[in-house]
Amino acid sequence: MKTLVIAEKPSVAQDIVRALTPVSGKFEKHDEHFENDQYVVTSAVGHLVEIQAPEAFDVKRGKWSFAHLPVIPPYFDLKPVDKTKTRLNAVVRQAKRKDVGALVNACDAGREGELIFRLIEQYAGGAKPLGKPVKRLWLQSMTPQAIRDGFDSLRSDKQMQGLADAARSRSEADWLVGINGTRAMTAFNSRDGGFFLTTVGRVQTPTLAVMVEREEQIRKFISRDYWEVHATFLAEAGEYPAKWFDPAWKKDPEDGEKRADRVWSEREALAIAQAVRGKAATVTEESKPTTQASPLLFDLTSLQREANGKFGFSAKTTLALAQSLYERHKALTYPRTDSRALPEDYLPVVKQTFGMLADSGLRHLAPFARTALDEGYIKPSKRIFDNSKVSDHFAIIPTLQAPSGLSEAEQKLYDLVVRRFMAVFFPSAEYLVTTRISQAVGHSFKTEGKVLVRPGWLAIYGKEAADEVADAKEGDKGQSLVPVKPGEMVRAEVVEPKGLKTRPPARYSEATLLGAMEGAGKLVDDDELREAMQEKGLGTPATRAAIIEGLLNEKYILREGRELIPTAKAFQLMTLLRGLGVEELSKPELTGEWEYKLAQMEHGQLSRDAFMREIAAMTEHIVKKAKEYDRDTVPGDYATLSTPCPNCGGVVKENYRRYTCTGADGASDGCGFSFGKTPGARTFESAEVEQFLTNKRIGPLDGFRNKQTGWPFAAELVLKYSDEEKNWKLEFDFGKDEETGELVDFSGSEPLGKCPKCGAPVHEHRRSYVCEKAVPTAAQPTPSCDFKSGKIILQQPIERAQMSKLLATGKTDLLEQFISNKTRRPFKAFWAWDPNEGKVKFEFAPSKFPPRKTVSPKTGATNDRGTLGKAAKTLKSAAKPVKKVATKAAAAKPAAKTPRKRAASTAAGLKPSEALAAVIGPEAVARTQVIKKLWDYIKANGLQDAANKRAINADAKLLAVFGKPQVTMFELAGIAGKHLS
Repeated sequence: MKTLVIAEKPSVAQDIVRALTPVSGKFEKHDEHFENDQYVVTSAVGHLVEIQAPEAFDVKRGKWSFAHLPVIPPYFDLKPVDKTKTRLNAVVRQAKRKDVGALVNACDAGREGELIFRLIEQYAGGAKPLGKPVKRLWLQSMTPQAIRDGFDSLRSDKQMQGLADAARSRSEADWLVGINGTRAMTAFNSRDGGFFLTTVGRVQTPTLAVMVEREEQIRKFISRDYWEVHATFLAEAGEYPAKWFDPAWKKDPEDGEKRADRVWSEREALAIAQAVRGKAATVTEESKPTTQASPLLFDLTSLQREANGKFGFSAKTTLALAQSLYERHKALTYPRTDSRALPEDYLPVVKQTFGMLADSGLRHLAPFARTALDEGYIKPSKRIFDNSKVSDHFAIIPTLQAPSGLSEAEQKLYDLVVRRFMAVFFPSAEYLVTTRISQAVGHSFKTEGKVLVRPGWLAIYGKEAADEVADAKEGDKGQSLVPVKPGEMVRAEVVEPKGLKTRPPARYSEATLLGAMEGAGKLVDDDELREAMQEKGLGTPATRAAIIEGLLNEKYILREGRELIPTAKAFQLMTLLRGLGVEELSKPELTGEWEYKLAQMEHGQLSRDAFMREIAAMTEHIVKKAKEYDRDTVPGDYATLSTPCPNCGGVVKENYRRYTCTGADGASDGCGFSFGKTPGARTFESAEVEQFLTNKRIGPLDGFRNKQTGWPFAAELVLKYSDEEKNWKLEFDFGKDEETGELVDFSGSEPLGKCPKCGAPVHEHRRSYVCEKAVPTAAQPTPSCDFKSGKIILQQPIERAQMSKLLATGKTDLLEQFISNKTRRPFKAFWAWDPNEGKVKFEFAPSKFPPRKTVSPKTGATNDRGTLGKAAKTLKSAAKPVKKVATKAAAAKPAAKTPRKRAASTAAGLKPSEALAAVIGPEAVARTQVIKKLWDYIKANGLQDAANKRAINADAKLLAVFGKPQVTMFELAGIAGKHLS
């Protein structure tokens, strides 16, 4: 009987095969597994199976109603992950083989790795367990010897039961809280009609709460004026800057804005400046050497933070690039890691990696790798090699594979990892730090200088490290100071007060938010819970990017530049959770408590049943609070609008659900004017409300949802006066009555370009871009053109810049957020002018997988795959034994046409032009051989574009053939044909 080894990903399966080959024999490679006489080795690709409520307990219709909540199934069913069904079936086939008598769980050493295997095993068994004994391979290092040692000391299934229970419990608890919390909050917010999807989650909601809390601080922040006093002192050797400070200052626990170098009245600042200006000063200074070690190796979160800060990459982009460098280029180790250390047996691998880098074509980095090897920098260090700090995976480092063909973004990220990898082995940077105190007429001024004595690891970063010192601001650390002799008196040449304002805390960027998620345990008061969260934070490195993207997709936050800004929908959710008394959903303590109890479960100190009973009770509590809340509004910190009521001029105030007139005094029932805060399940931003009340129209806006289907749509909103109700009412305006016949005035409008139909200027008009001759104007009351294009097409906003590009070039850039009305799925397309049909329509990018052109065996003409398939069937039937009936049929058929003779030039070959001959040679050649030779040349010289494999970059020779710097593979045959005669 054979043993089936299931790894978490294909690269690990290959490592295991390489490690086992010397001790168990050569493996034969199959499509989906490796096999020898003792082992079958296969792999998942992450999670292949996910949990779901059983059919009998799942609610399909009316699931957003309190009547069907809470949903607490007695057990969970499994369903395949759609994207990886094929892989799951392949693994299950191996597990069910009759000659497979045992399984080895070789998934990653941690809770998620345990869960991935357990769910696959359960799914493979179906209604009854698979019934094959299981052992656990527990690896912290992927060296061949470490893998062999792991197989020599496999853990028993019983030893892993605690971890398996914790893994399942975490997964099921997340499902229960996420599903029931989301449905309960959505049901609460949809009570007044419509459908207002309100998602919550154990990680998502506390992350959002962190951002909302910061935004509340920013909104409530009141800036205060303060002054600093800056001076320039003249010594014999030259000038140096300094800043006034109070040596007796102590930190004020009540006011964090107070600092030693801040003066809180202009009069006092001027008095200091006047007292010191032109006066002599004594100088004392202290110089001491200091060192700065390199930062630790990257885990995923620190890599995402660094890439966001340096290059502006989003967390999602960084993860995708790192994954590509790992999977496709084999250039980085596994990126979804939370460890910043390496296994203790990895020193030889590190030396080999430095050797690869030293001999690589990375000219800007290779010399430093060579220096590290020659100087013996690579040696054991607990700061770098520490098994206790390696969990499922070790830190992200380069592999032994030197990459090629990287895109610009991939190269940037690879360089970032390689520099950090090398820097951690280099010596510390050495500085000389000088603190100089200049005292004149009782006032003290401080200057701090920092001189880089020996760069150490900073040398790897070159100019960036030098700039740290050279570009320092006056009065700050960083500058090199002119010397002052002992006992020398200096003079205050220039002394000026500088007026400044206190600033609110900065909004979160992805870099700082990732840091806040990672360090969320610091926000927890309870010591035990804080300790439990110390290693985890909110989410895992692998999920944090997806959490941020989820918040963006649900419109809880917006991305503006590098800032992440919570929306009105986010504030409304936090108000709701506080008002309902279920704030535990928004606090990291919930994660801390779970981590604490799951750790107890792993060690056998808490049963799975007890934990899940607590989760069920908590779920019931959340649903009950939402279901039984019976007050008209939810208490919260609500806004008062500056725009008056359009009906009576009274004060309009916000409450949980509506904006309502509260009369002239702001405290009465008002005139009855009000409108909902979330029309069509889209929450108004405060600035939008002010604009809406002022203009009585806003839009088009996207993000509304149909209350029957839940599908999103775009529309304008208008305030219309109702004669019946004697008041103003909010209505959707879908533009059906846009042709009002009123004259349109474009005098203040800047045209976007020329109409492709008649050449007249095109302007922005309400929800469309229109030719000025397509609407009635004073100059032309009767329209003569019909060109018009919407501002939002299938939920994809068409920005002004894109419309201008369409009018100038015929089409927009490739736009990625069109949503199909049929499938509700996003798709990419150009919005383009079609002169043949005389309208704007979709134009799709060429497929990555164009039909393969082949010569038909019957006609000699080129065919795509479908035609080739028919031809193959014809040949197959022709190969069957000939029957008598066929003879009659053949006699009835007309004689076959005589094949056309090929042109003499084609038979003898075609002569290439001088430019083409420089690439493929001057000999006459068949057309098909021309393309083959061109491709050989392109591949040999690495001219396929790294970012888009369908594009070919021209070198000096090909530029003469192509006539432009880049062509697509689809243009190649046509271009080559022009160079043949």
